[in-house]
Amino acid sequence: MLFNSPEFLIFFAIVVCTVVAIKNRKFQHTFILLASYFFFYYSSNYLIVLLLYITLLDFYLARAISNTSSMQRKKIFLVISLGGSLALLGFYKYADFAITQFNIMGNYFDLKSQIPLLNLALPIGISFYTFHSIGYVLDVYRGNISPSKSLREYALFVTFFPQLVAGPILRAKQFIPQLREEVISSPILLKLRQIVIEKQNLKIGLTMMAIGFFKKMFIADNVAPLVNDIVSNSPQESFSSILLALAFGTQIYADFSGYSDIALGAARILGFIIPPNFNNPYFAASPSEFWKRWHISLSSWLRDYLYIPLGGNRGSKIRTSLNIMIVMFLGGLWHGASWNFVIWGLLHGSYLVIHKAVKHKFPSLANSYFLKSMTGRILSIIVTQYFVFLAWLAFRVKDTDYAILFLKKYLIWDFNTQITLQYISTRKFSIILIILFFVLCYVSYRKPILYQKLFDLKLRYWTILLTSIIVLIIFFYGGNADEFIYFKF
Repeated sequence: MLFNSPEFLIFFAIVVCTVVAIKNRKFQHTFILLASYFFFYYSSNYLIVLLLYITLLDFYLARAISNTSSMQRKKIFLVISLGGSLALLGFYKYADFAITQFNIMGNYFDLKSQIPLLNLALPIGISFYTFHSIGYVLDVYRGNISPSKSLREYALFVTFFPQLVAGPILRAKQFIPQLREEVISSPILLKLRQIVIEKQNLKIGLTMMAIGFFKKMFIADNVAPLVNDIVSNSPQESFSSILLALAFGTQIYADFSGYSDIALGAARILGFIIPPNFNNPYFAASPSEFWKRWHISLSSWLRDYLYIPLGGNRGSKIRTSLNIMIVMFLGGLWHGASWNFVIWGLLHGSYLVIHKAVKHKFPSLANSYFLKSMTGRILSIIVTQYFVFLAWLAFRVKDTDYAILFLKKYLIWDFNTQITLQYISTRKFSIILIILFFVLCYVSYRKPILYQKLFDLKLRYWTILLTSIIVLIIFFYGGNADEFIYFKF
């Protein structure tokens, strides 16, 4: 069920109305859990059994880890949990990719037979809910959290519908305490606990959802045709490669952050706070800063559960660089079973390694007056984003040969403009939206409290704002709900 579909709006309205009608918090949680399973089943059908499998496996193994005092048994239970979760993810997401690579090698060595592809359907959201569950088990194993009190509580954490399909990747310590919080205690029935749809949460949630729909349906979906036009043709000009990078950078940010805004807004209406997933990433002045601003839940997850256990930056320079490359390689592969994602991950890994090496080689740069000045900051942002947008070419172009050609054209300019001007002339509206997008990004960067100001608008101005957004979306809506990019991961 896509967020940008009438079905979701009807579904969400029913959920909110039912939660308001139910007065007992336990029953409210049970209903939201059932609604989350319906939400998932609507899109995935029988593949819901995989979600149930992950939930049951890690709930009981985390409890077993907590209940035993033997470190050896804890490790055994942890290995079973990680093995069960990663095996599921690996099989459904990477089995056909591995078979394809094996067959290619077989052709190289002139083997006569090939392994047939399994043609497995990719379960929606599997990369996200497996990471939710793995993070929970690791936190219990490390003693950072206590295991969930009930299966219902844990299942709701894993399956909560706003973030189930494409994140943000939640931590148990961020969400489960909210399930235990007493919002209201009735003076008559002290045991009565409720989720209350508060006016402020409703206003904030609707504003965030409206902004998310605007990003996705007005900007991302109307920039997509330009992206598809350029990708469908062979890379012929440097400026068309640059245009593709700018267009897809706009599309993916508006698309993914739009989904996140809708998820955060829907959760907020129901009284739950989900941490933000983006913070003006296109104004990052270094590769490390970019990953503190882009897909924050994934980058922090990889840092805490992969980079630090590998040794982080505690070892030698070579070991630290290797750890970074391993993490970014796996981070790229997490996005999909394709070499273009691996290239994207390795490019970002290279950026991080080079940035760390430069900082170590020239420590005085940290206190450089020029880099701290406005001019230095602007220059750092331009250089950083030049390479960030370079990597977006590898992310979008799945054909490896084409991707390499696009990368070369982006780096080595030929100054031809004929084909690029044709793209611009045929997709004027997309170009206008790209410009509008970067203007809005700049305003958001310069005015970090902009969202808060929108939430605090007087009711009549707030109503005008939401009405304007809805009118724009409806006027430029193509009639079909385009899938979110990260639904594929």
